[in-house]
Amino acid sequence: MKKLISSPETVVADALRGLALAHPGVRVDHERRVVYRAEPKDFGTVALVSGGGSGHEPLHTGYVGFGMLDAAVAGDVFTSPTPDQIHAATIAVERGVGVLHIVKNYTGDVLNFELAAELAQAARIEVRTVLVADDVAVADSTFTAGRRGTGTTVLLEKIVGAAAEQGHDLDTLHELATRIAASGRSMGVALSAATVPAAGVPTFELADNEIEWGVGIHGEPGRARQTMAPAPELAERLVGPLVADGLPAGDAIVMLSGLGATPLIELYAMLAEMVPLLEAVGVRAVRTLVGNTITALDMAGCLITVLPVDAELLSYWDAPVETPALRWGR
Repeated sequence: MKKLISSPETVVADALRGLALAHPGVRVDHERRVVYRAEPKDFGTVALVSGGGSGHEPLHTGYVGFGMLDAAVAGDVFTSPTPDQIHAATIAVERGVGVLHIVKNYTGDVLNFELAAELAQAARIEVRTVLVADDVAVADSTFTAGRRGTGTTVLLEKIVGAAAEQGHDLDTLHELATRIAASGRSMGVALSAATVPAAGVPTFELADNEIEWGVGIHGEPGRARQTMAPAPELAERLVGPLVADGLPAGDAIVMLSGLGATPLIELYAMLAEMVPLLEAVGVRAVRTLVGNTITALDMAGCLITVLPVDAELLSYWDAPVETPALRWGR
């Protein structure tokens, strides 16, 4: 294992120290491993809290700031944060009108955010939760009951974050988040496995000429394995399940994320194959986001996420945002 770390035990803490040094727009509680906005929202504004296991950067810590999250809670690598961490973040960011928890559908995340919400409600803080379960590759996995939560999380945090910034109430934001979570769809492919620092070996084995379809962002098994193929065939195999799952014709945001070890030249080449395939079934990519937006440490491969949008959702997407990993319009 070759990694730019001091030790597997301190890698998350060290990364959070570096994040704080690189981005003065955020503040890090190093004891609880929570990233906050440096300047809190005004009182009377709904706060957004998300989080999960580390190793998916820039998700979630890179999306804290104006127009997105108020706090992101960092667990150990590929491990959910604790209820106490989440509760501390919820209490810290609440501005008098409630908090929205954004949770990916992984068993540990679901249970721990649920416990933290109960603690907050006992303290008379209103909490709503939206569960993202957008991975069309599997109905269930070793980590979830139902579909896994992946790329739609990024788009939801941006869109709902913009709506929160504009002062919408908790009911409205929860309804908006639920609509996005229900309509986004994702599918990924791995060319190689990730290596968790504490383990020191890949999470699964692939032959030199093999790829894994529908792999999870923690290295969970997907739909099938096959031999490596050119980009046009890979694009068809990724877009096809989204369409088969009922992806409607119309305008959409298309996000193509690397999984940590895929260069932009390959992602752009894949996007060039995917957009015409979507257009052929009436899905127009009116906005795109390409790069490492939700990753799996050093896994090679990509994840496509397609979110149908209307004028309202597009207006929130285009609204200003300023976070460590995503910024425009300011």
